[in-house]
Amino acid sequence: MSRRTVPVPLLAGLTVAALAAGALVVAPHRPELSPAAALTTLDLSAANRRAPISGLYDWSKAGYRGGANLPGAAETNPDAACQLTPAELASQYAVTPNDGADDSAGLQAAIDAIRTGCSPTASYTKLSLITLPAGTLNVSRQLAVDADYLIIRGAGSGTGGTRLVFRPDANTRYDALTADGSDWDEDGMGYGSAGGGWIWPGRGLFRVQSRGVHTSYASEYAAAPANRKDLFEGTVNVHWKAGLKLRGKTGDTGFAARTGDTVVHLATSGSLSAFRVGGLVNIRAANSLNFYAQQDVTPTDGTLQNIHMRQQIFTITAVDTTNRTITLDKPLEYDVPVTSTSDGSAAINGTVYDSKAAPLVDPVLGVGFENFALTQDMPGLNAANAVHNYGNMSPADEMHGIVFKWAANSWVRGISATMTGSHPIVSEEAYRLQIVGNSFDGAWNKGKGGNGYFRGSRVWDSLYAGNTSRNLRHFTFQWSASGNVVIGNDFDSDINLHGGWERNNLIELNTVTVPYEHRSGSCTANCGEEGGGGPDASTWFPIWWGAGKKAVKWSGSTGPRNVFFNNTMSKQVTAGAAYTPYYADHQRIYQFGWNGTGWQHLDQAGATIPDWSGREQLDYTGGHGVDATRTDPAQSLFLKSLTGAPSPSPSASTAPSPSPSASPSPTASPRPSASPSAPSGCLTVRTVQTSTWSTGYGMDVFIKNNCATATTTWRAEFDLPTGTTVSSSWSSVRTSSGQHHTFTNVAYNGDIAPGQEESFGFNAAGTALPYNITAR
Repeated sequence: MSRRTVPVPLLAGLTVAALAAGALVVAPHRPELSPAAALTTLDLSAANRRAPISGLYDWSKAGYRGGANLPGAAETNPDAACQLTPAELASQYAVTPNDGADDSAGLQAAIDAIRTGCSPTASYTKLSLITLPAGTLNVSRQLAVDADYLIIRGAGSGTGGTRLVFRPDANTRYDALTADGSDWDEDGMGYGSAGGGWIWPGRGLFRVQSRGVHTSYASEYAAAPANRKDLFEGTVNVHWKAGLKLRGKTGDTGFAARTGDTVVHLATSGSLSAFRVGGLVNIRAANSLNFYAQQDVTPTDGTLQNIHMRQQIFTITAVDTTNRTITLDKPLEYDVPVTSTSDGSAAINGTVYDSKAAPLVDPVLGVGFENFALTQDMPGLNAANAVHNYGNMSPADEMHGIVFKWAANSWVRGISATMTGSHPIVSEEAYRLQIVGNSFDGAWNKGKGGNGYFRGSRVWDSLYAGNTSRNLRHFTFQWSASGNVVIGNDFDSDINLHGGWERNNLIELNTVTVPYEHRSGSCTANCGEEGGGGPDASTWFPIWWGAGKKAVKWSGSTGPRNVFFNNTMSKQVTAGAAYTPYYADHQRIYQFGWNGTGWQHLDQAGATIPDWSGREQLDYTGGHGVDATRTDPAQSLFLKSLTGAPSPSPSASTAPSPSPSASPSPTASPRPSASPSAPSGCLTVRTVQTSTWSTGYGMDVFIKNNCATATTTWRAEFDLPTGTTVSSSWSSVRTSSGQHHTFTNVAYNGDIAPGQEESFGFNAAGTALPYNITAR
């Protein structure tokens, strides 16, 4: 892949959560906000994935079916009855484009026909297909996609393709709002024993979720009005019906399992019929006061909740009906107390809460959305008014694009979602999703209640790659999201570790360009934070981290070992200012919430931070919650190659290159070096000092092509005074002879178009600046 397809040069890694105050350096130009910055041609196949790196999480099985390629023509069902064409949609289901008619009933009937006639005998290699026609289709109510092994494919997401226009009807819009009218009211949307929270995260255009109703709710479901029936759908899966209580291990009776275990001990009574080998189970650990105390959260910091903050979906590999245990496909990432008090804690609010092993009785499997556009039509509202408006413009219409709930091994690719009611893509208890090559732009509601995200909640072992997101509130992981990979995306909003013990997520090779106006205070109506507070006075930076005392309002602290590597991040710190980079050391691995051996809350001088806001530019390395003691010479921790060829680093595909220590914390503002540009042929070179400390500095070197034709290779050289040397470098191949240092390009940055620049960088041990700088 030519680097010319990526207009923003890749930084090679994060220096810190953010550099120390005053240590940001002005970028040479504002990165272009174009979809070309997303890496849409990455080889995500299992063969191109790196082997697990010692000391880091194993991300090699993230995404669809643990690393399988997304399905192609060979995986579709040859039975014509299971491949609905546009002509058949028109003749059999009255789904006709551009006729102005409501296509909801016909599309739902087509999905239902696949569910009953094809899904029972389908598989991942025998997928049904609904091909949508080119043109505009109109949808007025949520479409339930509970047909396993189904692809819904359009004729393209651009001009001449398929466009779904969602206009929610009266039975789909939320008919109960909070008292201040700012958000839809879960408490006000009940019926019988059901509450509005049962449909969380809310309605959408497509909902990939079982409609199975638990027998105990059958009569209420039958009697419920049309705008309440979905409260009961999927209740066959909910943990209070499907879940089984746990019992203690021998010799460790307070815990059903510990971190690193694969065997979970179930209660001595209760049916095991829903637990089967190859089935999915959510292991849900009860919150406890000891767990909250680990986050430096006490009852005086807010309402502590009897919930399962720590949870994860696993595949069951064994069921022992005699000893009443199940075996999981990989080790647990958290301790599982039997109850909220079995770890020695007092009860939260006087109530003992049980941990659960909750099997997914009816998960939806193998659903893919491909190659169409969708939007939510909102007559009377102007999309331009939503660009930097972090409020809710129409709270009754907070509908999502695609919702995955109790779903697994599913995907979205080639979708264009513009102006959705809230999240374009959202998950809630989902496993091994693959969200690749999509474009999202705007939402009508981006305010309190948590709206307008590109959101991964309760999502595990999933892959988000090559997506472009514009004018949304955040890209978010929350609620125990774990084992996910976010690679090669292009965002103009922050990457938000929202809180709720999300952990072990890899975030690399993303372009994140955040304007000053991306801030909670940019709001015209129904403004405020998710937890009920007022607008934040700060501006969001490229990373947001959930501090315990702040995030307790909705879920609790961000968890351990969320890794940032080789991202290009910049921030416009004040209105109208130039964009400044947020990272410097390209090859350093930044593990947030980690001290090298265990979880650590971010702190300053030993005091845990109460809120990330206003503290985004502090240095958390060196024992304050961000472990930056490791580097890696490759471009990616996930992939062997970004171009299809082997990585240029000899050890990049097999092992990390540990650093003896973290980069020293910067102590002074960076400045351009004194070295002038020095021409050599058509190439000129300039340097920018990106950070300084008492014993050294970091520097980026930019090589510009002033020729009329592109160059395919380059070579830069300089000398350093005695007492200063190069301690590390990136995005180049370095050779040194005494005080003379030579750098040549690597595979991905040798080609420089006329008038353009490429760059590499280095850290220096010593404070003297380079001289005799040449490039050719």
